[in-house]
Amino acid sequence: MNSGNSGSTRRTWFCAFLIASFLVGGAVAQEPTGSSPTQYTQPTEQPLQPAQPTPHASPGAQEITGASKPEDSTKNDSDQSTLVKLGPGDLLEISVYNVPELTSKVRVSNSGDVYLPLIDYVHIEGLTQEEAQALIEKRLSDGGFVRNPHVTIFVDEPASQGVTIIGEVVKAGIYPMVADHKLYEMLSQAGGFTQNASRKIAILRKGHTEPIHIDLPRNLADDATANIEVLAGDTITVPKAPIIYVVGDVGRPSGLLVDNGSMTVLQALALAGGTNRTAKLGGARLIRKGPNGMTETKIEIKKMLEAKAPDMTLQADDILFVPVSGGRVLAGKTFEAAMAAATAVTVYTVHP
Repeated sequence: MNSGNSGSTRRTWFCAFLIASFLVGGAVAQEPTGSSPTQYTQPTEQPLQPAQPTPHASPGAQEITGASKPEDSTKNDSDQSTLVKLGPGDLLEISVYNVPELTSKVRVSNSGDVYLPLIDYVHIEGLTQEEAQALIEKRLSDGGFVRNPHVTIFVDEPASQGVTIIGEVVKAGIYPMVADHKLYEMLSQAGGFTQNASRKIAILRKGHTEPIHIDLPRNLADDATANIEVLAGDTITVPKAPIIYVVGDVGRPSGLLVDNGSMTVLQALALAGGTNRTAKLGGARLIRKGPNGMTETKIEIKKMLEAKAPDMTLQADDILFVPVSGGRVLAGKTFEAAMAAATAVTVYTVHP
């Protein structure tokens, strides 16, 4: 009984299989008859698969690129470097592929030009390296000098993109700007200040007629408010601190180097050890260099000490001369005596 039902069932499935095969165009299937009908449509979809790798590959490629951060950062750095503009002072090495005779090492002039063989002066200021290469290639091609030229420009010294530091620093020079920098970093690259450096510096910036004046603290680590951003093309000037000379009949004839602030007559005398008992306070003189030459002014030190006269503020390179009481300085010879004494003193750095 069971075998009869089993045989009947097999015949029913066999008939259904034949009908299904007829409806789908007589496709021959080698899978078991109990398989799902959707499995027989897959062979017809396979020819379409070669057209699908593009949409499937794109997301995969994007994920790989996104995960490859070092390659991205390198590419970004390369893109940024191509945006750097050439300018006056840059030292360039220009070569033409397969034409070694046209290789030149030139510096961009103040007018923004470079002189090249065959094509004369070429104005490249404000151009990127790629733009300058294309311009030189065009000049060579248009003039009929080189057929299909390929020009390469290498920047040996990016002076226009550097920061110039001059004055009282250990290593004055031009420092290239390869990244964003601040003032303290640039001063550190220059080796720091010399012993005679002033803390009142100036920054001359491209496009500005007036320099930026900055008063730096004696210890840079104590105050970061003056640590401003430095831009490519800036010129940082560190002047020599003003020196005030106190000579004559004083405790310690000195050259007082004032790295910041100002100094008065009484302060200078105190730092020089005060006046000696033999000093002639009424004969003190101030030697000052002015627009019309050196001038000599009488200084009432005794009245200043008694608060009967205002204390006077001194300027850079002033010479305060206190003669010896009883000694005679010939008329008109005070300047010579003061200058002679000033050249023999020791310079001290003071912090008023």
